[in-house]
Amino acid sequence: MKRVVLVLLMLLITVSVVFGDYREEFEKGFLTKTWSGEQPAENFCIECHSSDRMKPELLTIAEEWKASWHAQHKIACHDCHGGDPKDASLAMSPHRGFVGKPKPAEVPDFCGKCHIGIVKQYWDSGHGKAFRTSGKGPNCITCHGSHNTQKAHIDIINEQLCSKCHSYDRARTMKQALFLTEKKITELEADLDRLKSEGVFVDDETKNLFSVQAEFRTLFHSIDVDLIKNRTDEFSAKISVVDGIIRNYFKELQYRRNFSAFILLIFAGLGATLYLFTKTPKE
Repeated sequence: MKRVVLVLLMLLITVSVVFGDYREEFEKGFLTKTWSGEQPAENFCIECHSSDRMKPELLTIAEEWKASWHAQHKIACHDCHGGDPKDASLAMSPHRGFVGKPKPAEVPDFCGKCHIGIVKQYWDSGHGKAFRTSGKGPNCITCHGSHNTQKAHIDIINEQLCSKCHSYDRARTMKQALFLTEKKITELEADLDRLKSEGVFVDDETKNLFSVQAEFRTLFHSIDVDLIKNRTDEFSAKISVVDGIIRNYFKELQYRRNFSAFILLIFAGLGATLYLFTKTPKE
């Protein structure tokens, strides 16, 4: 009886060591810091545009920004308009780079300070050439909004918006050419969110997908169907690389779940065995 108990204790110690090593490996390889960012600092631009002293037509700006794609990625007022949001006296100071509201003709280059590749595609496109020549036609805020900026997405190409200026036929053809690639990108974004929720560190993969996505979406602004079709295979190959890495993460997670279940079964079996031995009648 003593020999059996000793063997069982040795098994328990061995399993505990294995489980401890597994846990340490998991924490090193798969767990990371929380994804929540720091709390935003005091912003006098937002405070002023939300106050009673602001003109009624300008009061909606702060609320529109808070719900925007820019706000989600911590792009604030001063990132576009300059100034110092931490000092009320310098919030609109030219010495702190304040440029205020751009004129309509300045909008593309104003947004292009950050969206460099996109503004080049825009100026080379039919939209950009028409806007440069006549001052009329779509610019960035026509499709994406100004303070209520919307995420660049294939759904922006829609009949309601495009038919304000021309027929929807050409836009529909371009949307069809973009559809499969955009659909795959959306699926991979959802997969990365699932991995993050599991505690998996996917920062590099998120950056890689974002890079591919940003390059792909510059094609939207070319409004060149042939260019989009010719580069589809190129983007499909880049997306497949990210997809392969993500699939391996899911396989690894499944393996670890199975391993954890196996360890639990061993503990349960050992516990049941010990219980039975303690209940064995003495001779």
